[in-house]
Amino acid sequence: MSSARLYYITKTLLSYGLDELIPRKRVPWFAKLARGSLFWLRNQHKDKPAGMRLRLALQELGPVWIKFGQMLSTRRDLLPHDVALELALLQDQVEPFEGELAQQLIEKALGINDISELFSDFSQTPLASASIAQVHTATLIDEHGAPQDVVIKVIRPNIKEQIDADLMLMQKVARLVAKLLKEAKRLRPIEVVNEYKKTLLDELDLMREGANAIQLRRNFEDSDSLYIPFVYSDYSRNNVLVMERIYGIPVSDTDALLAQNTNMQLLAERGVEVFFTQVFRDSFFHADMHPGNIFVSRENPHNPKYIGIDCGIVGTLNREDKRYLAENFIAFFNRDYRQVAQLHVDSGWVPADTSIEEFEFAIRTVCEPIFNKPLAEISFGHVLVNLFNTARRFNMQVQPQLVLLQKTLLYVEGLGRQLYPQLDLWKTAKPFLEDWVKEQVGPLAVMKKMYANLPFWAEKMPELPDLIYQNLKRQQQPVQLPAPQSAKPLLLSIFAGSCLIVSGLCYLQHDLVACVITAGFAIAGFIAAWRSA
Repeated sequence: MSSARLYYITKTLLSYGLDELIPRKRVPWFAKLARGSLFWLRNQHKDKPAGMRLRLALQELGPVWIKFGQMLSTRRDLLPHDVALELALLQDQVEPFEGELAQQLIEKALGINDISELFSDFSQTPLASASIAQVHTATLIDEHGAPQDVVIKVIRPNIKEQIDADLMLMQKVARLVAKLLKEAKRLRPIEVVNEYKKTLLDELDLMREGANAIQLRRNFEDSDSLYIPFVYSDYSRNNVLVMERIYGIPVSDTDALLAQNTNMQLLAERGVEVFFTQVFRDSFFHADMHPGNIFVSRENPHNPKYIGIDCGIVGTLNREDKRYLAENFIAFFNRDYRQVAQLHVDSGWVPADTSIEEFEFAIRTVCEPIFNKPLAEISFGHVLVNLFNTARRFNMQVQPQLVLLQKTLLYVEGLGRQLYPQLDLWKTAKPFLEDWVKEQVGPLAVMKKMYANLPFWAEKMPELPDLIYQNLKRQQQPVQLPAPQSAKPLLLSIFAGSCLIVSGLCYLQHDLVACVITAGFAIAGFIAAWRSA
């Protein structure tokens, strides 16, 4: 199966003449020899421009390749304008499958004989067609008899077999690269492919997408920045998703946005705000933010709001990754490259024996030229290439858990460049990240963590007298007898901690007087313990 798929991929790429897009002088001799041996595979589309040939080839190869094309379409600083426009068609204009077949799939999934039992005005002509699913419009008759405008998303039939074949091939190539390439340990191709496999297979489960949309909608409830459509979970299945229909302007349609006098600067800044809020506040971010999935509300163009759809791919970060990322961003914004280098060593992203001074100088060389410039004057593509070369020099390992975040950041930067090229990305993001870090390490963060742990300490409170008694008993043992004054700070600390827990419990019971009194005892106990230590 993998060999046949490999031949099909090679045949498709060559039949669209994509090998001709690579300058001959950059093709190694063995690649030229291999191409010559496939003499029967010739360019069958010489009459089409390069961008169209690339789009058609990716579309023919299927969802794994279409996803790649979607990401490329946002990088207009890396691609010719005509090629970027062609690839943008992959976002929601992939060739659809038959509407009648889609209706049959919906009826089978929902266990109904005819779609009119639940939906009126069902359109067999798809509203949009993407790499994994397509969308049809309908009117849902809810349990109260009220009509609701909805869209019905349907997974393409027999698509999982094709995805499995591509992923199997990618895994074999990754294992081969891991064996042959010297940099495989740093690049971690097997882990990266496995991460991509998990992401892509998750996207095939529309119930998971529905749950993601519900979570994102809850996270941005009453927000002025982002709106997520309502999901009708009762009418959704693994291959069918029913959700509220939205009537926004595609974020890529800048002419329509300008025609209604949209505040483009605020819209671009809110894109950055939404990204960092999802990553650092919620640890739950929409990881497929290409322009085909992002719309802008038609209401109140002077205070524009994004509308996000297609939540099949989301990313999460653990607490340590979030902290290191935020500190790295802030250090970059402050041009503290030594701190950036130190953070990379502390996090284990580069070997512990890395020279901090050399790494600091290399990072400064790459990043210093890009500051104080608007997006229009910055090529992040070139910056990323230079950072990759720097990473290779210092044996920095690829972090698979950050691949989705990196891809999403590219999408956000691409949108910002398209909407408002003068956007100051650093000025927009820096205050948000600084406030977030303060919240994580300040007194408020300590109180929040203590509040979250109150149920645990409430359960352990009855054990404290026994623990104190056992500790005092140990102090009387000759072998472990410490200096007489060493027990006092410990006992005072235990007393202060107990008072602090009681204060928290009083707060939960809304007994503010007792809360303040016991908190005062706790503070006094901690001060006394510190002074007697």
